[in-house]
Amino acid sequence: MKKDIKANDKKKKKKNNKLRVFFRILLFIILILIIGYGIWFGVNYFKHISKRGESHYDPLSATALGIDPEKLKSIGRINILILGESGYEDDYKLTDSIMVASYNPQTQQASMLSIPRDTYVGKKDKNSASSNYLASYKMNSVYRNGTNIPETVERVEELTGLDINNYVLIDTDAIIQIVDAIGGVTFNVPIDMNYDDNNQNLHIHLKAGEQLIDGNKAEQLLRFRHNQDWTSYPAEYGDNDLGRMRTQREFIQATLKQLIKFENVTKVLNLLDIVFDNVKTDLTLETIKYYIPYAFKFNMENIKSGMVPGTNEKCNGIWIYIANKKQTKELVNELFTDIVIPEENTNDNNVSNENEEKNKEIKIEVLNGTTSKTVLETVKEKLEALGYKVTKTGNTSSTDKSIIINRTMQSKIVEEDLEKELGIKNIKNSSSNSKVDFTIIIGKDYE
Repeated sequence: MKKDIKANDKKKKKKNNKLRVFFRILLFIILILIIGYGIWFGVNYFKHISKRGESHYDPLSATALGIDPEKLKSIGRINILILGESGYEDDYKLTDSIMVASYNPQTQQASMLSIPRDTYVGKKDKNSASSNYLASYKMNSVYRNGTNIPETVERVEELTGLDINNYVLIDTDAIIQIVDAIGGVTFNVPIDMNYDDNNQNLHIHLKAGEQLIDGNKAEQLLRFRHNQDWTSYPAEYGDNDLGRMRTQREFIQATLKQLIKFENVTKVLNLLDIVFDNVKTDLTLETIKYYIPYAFKFNMENIKSGMVPGTNEKCNGIWIYIANKKQTKELVNELFTDIVIPEENTNDNNVSNENEEKNKEIKIEVLNGTTSKTVLETVKEKLEALGYKVTKTGNTSSTDKSIIINRTMQSKIVEEDLEKELGIKNIKNSSSNSKVDFTIIIGKDYE
């Protein structure tokens, strides 16, 4: 009996010794791998630091993604058409969100241009086209339930004069998952939002104010146009579609701010998986990964945004949005500076004369919200000296803060000119059916 016990003890000791040896070897291999990866990572990290030169990118993420520093230097601007799909699950779907997003990693400039979904992009004259043709060639209808993306890209290129490199079709599931994956986005909801549509299973109930927006709330925020009682965003914000496009642009910017925080660097691959599982795109992972190191060094203040300027018109019983070609070209020049280059003017006097001629096309009303009788005339004279046409003046209720209201989505160039000359920094957009392009309200703060 004792012999058997001793024999068993020897077997156990032998087995234990073998396990110890096995685990020591395993730990040694793991240690070697860790050291080896550390050396590889360190060498490549310092390679990026030494070779990136004036390129503004994050060497840590570039190393983690295994990118050659020489290739990063040749990465240029990319223009992407973003289409946000909504509609009935098994029925006809449209693109309620249409936007051109552009990023130049070398200059660290980015732009977003919203295109109203009702923008008419047909070849036929709007006044002679049939109602069916007009409805079919609103920008969101060209998309044709996702079967006609190439023509959508073509129409956007014709409208903007830009070369679109790629497209991304994103649905609500992707938005929900991306926002949740980065822990939500802090955002200031501009107004109370209350809307229900049982047919689309769409229920929007958000309170105004700054709050953490999770994926579910993000869908509500981005799809909101008006409340159940048809009230919408205030006119100075941009009501209905104009307000929705502004909210979409601002939420995207807030999301990007959250996305490029250092703690989200480790989530890049997971986020890419979410994107490729939930979006339809002709972008490849190989293309995207070269922009990631630059994105983590991006300053959100460098984003410029705007909306295709134009007016709503009713033609043959169909409401359509007619883009102002001249102003659209000016806005594209402003937002996509290294894509579209304005015609060169060598004579300063010619430039001044051309600006005055352009200003004559802008109609402005000036309203006095102060008790001063002379301030109204002073502002009017200043505007007329710049060549602007002041078509209406008058008094309004007492106002503390001066404001410039862009009523017909005029170019930001004009906004900046008015801001500079009048010193009024408070600029809003409105889609009201006014007969003027700008309303300037003089407040008590005007000097």
